[in-house]
Amino acid sequence: MSDAIDNLFTDRMSAEIEGDFVVFLIGMRINKPWKVRSWWPVFSAMPKMIRELEAHPELGMLNHISGLRVSIQYWRSFDQLEAYARSKDNAHLPAWKAFNESVSKSRGDVGIWHETYQIRAGEYETAYSGMPRFGLGVAGTLVPATGYRETARGRLTLKQNTDT
Repeated sequence: MSDAIDNLFTDRMSAEIEGDFVVFLIGMRINKPWKVRSWWPVFSAMPKMIRELEAHPELGMLNHISGLRVSIQYWRSFDQLEAYARSKDNAHLPAWKAFNESVSKSRGDVGIWHETYQIRAGEYETAYSGMPRFGLGVAGTLVPATGYRETARGRLTLKQNTDT
């Protein structure tokens, strides 16, 4: 516990990242919890993929935040995200094919979803206070939220305000 407290940033911070990037949200919903055979393969596949992506940063995932039902992922580019999803040499495609085969006749037992957002350089804002490195602050660089970075509007208009 003290390690987590020792790594807190007590000042207000903001995150910056060079260039465009992608935010990918993916998750599942267990609709019929008693049908473990339908949802367990989906539930157990994600940790394997995350470990693979962490071990191979060249695949393009910059950071992730994973919970029980959702994973937030930061990627360098959509091309890298898509290449990973379609690669026969990585964990995603076999897991996707297995999911489709296992639920072909029981699609309502478990739901899956994802959303992909392409973020252009400078068109985002972040704020962290009393937090360790988190989210985009891990994928990018944390900077003090002072000057033009004090407000959400200031952080969103970073390019126009860099000479302030």
